[in-house]
Amino acid sequence: MSRPLVDVRLDALCTRSGQEPYLEDVSVHVRYGEFFTFLGPPHSGKSAVLRAIAGFLPLAAGRVLVDAEDIGHLPPRQRGIGYVFHEGALWPHITVREHVEFGLRQMGLTATEMDRRVETVLGRLDLAAAAARCPDDLVLHQRRRLALARALAVEPRVLLLDEPLAHLDPLPRKTLRLELARLHRDLAVTTICATRDTADALALSDRIAVVERGHVLQVGDPEQLYRRPASRAVAQALGPANFLPVRVIEVRELGVVVETEGGDRVPVAGIGAFRQGSRGLLVLRPETLSITDAAMARGPSLPGRVTLRVFEGARYLYEIDIRAGAPVRVELPATEMALFRVGDRVRVEISSDTVVLLSADG
Repeated sequence: MSRPLVDVRLDALCTRSGQEPYLEDVSVHVRYGEFFTFLGPPHSGKSAVLRAIAGFLPLAAGRVLVDAEDIGHLPPRQRGIGYVFHEGALWPHITVREHVEFGLRQMGLTATEMDRRVETVLGRLDLAAAAARCPDDLVLHQRRRLALARALAVEPRVLLLDEPLAHLDPLPRKTLRLELARLHRDLAVTTICATRDTADALALSDRIAVVERGHVLQVGDPEQLYRRPASRAVAQALGPANFLPVRVIEVRELGVVVETEGGDRVPVAGIGAFRQGSRGLLVLRPETLSITDAAMARGPSLPGRVTLRVFEGARYLYEIDIRAGAPVRVELPATEMALFRVGDRVRVEISSDTVVLLSADG
């Protein structure tokens, strides 16, 4: 890529009342060369943000700034943005090579420079052997690559990816996800992605904005959001979690002690705004928990009975029926020596350092 890195500031983006999809006061700063993802369910507004940046969605208020320049008055073609659409938006009657050439033909490049760019991007996306084919002759992951190649060929200042891995089967999805990570590492183009897929967001992003109903709920790096969500909605957006209603029974200098509805006590590390008697919600990620025989637990734990065990190749998924609330899910590596059977009485061990305590209205 020959263009310098840019940053993007979204300043209080709003769409008109009643307009779908809508945005409400969306403000984020995408840093130079960053891979930034808007993560949310369908109709959350994540794709609307991309459309607003590209100039396809009119705004009632707010600004889109690229390197401090307000680009709101520019038509889409003059914004220097590459856009990979959700469904690819490929033309069935022209070849792979002609797709990649399309944007370049409007740039006044010499034939030599055009050929160089086309060959480079086809090579990067492993499409050289398919250059003479049309989209209907490609499998889905190749069509995804083609949409990306077309956007990258013009060397955009900003790359927008709307569900770039949608509908792919697990193996090609994982492969293309890794290739996207390598491409971003090598090209360092400022990239803004919209996805509903947690695994894609966690694997690819430098930072993530969790969105819901047109609002940004929380922004942070993947590890921060996963381990320290600010709300139940954010915790659920970042992956499987157990939620236990609790009450604070003791406030300590470096944390609190909570009591579950079943009467079990769990220490929680960290300083928060909780007072004795406060109601809260304990967030327990399945992979942070462990299981031991009922008589052998040494630290904080919850008693229960195994009601389900599922083998998933690299791991076992257990469901443990505790004395109150929904079953607790636990993920253990398949290399664990001790296997528990359905019906076994066990204790679910909890580390106070991996537990998150949210307010009850979370």
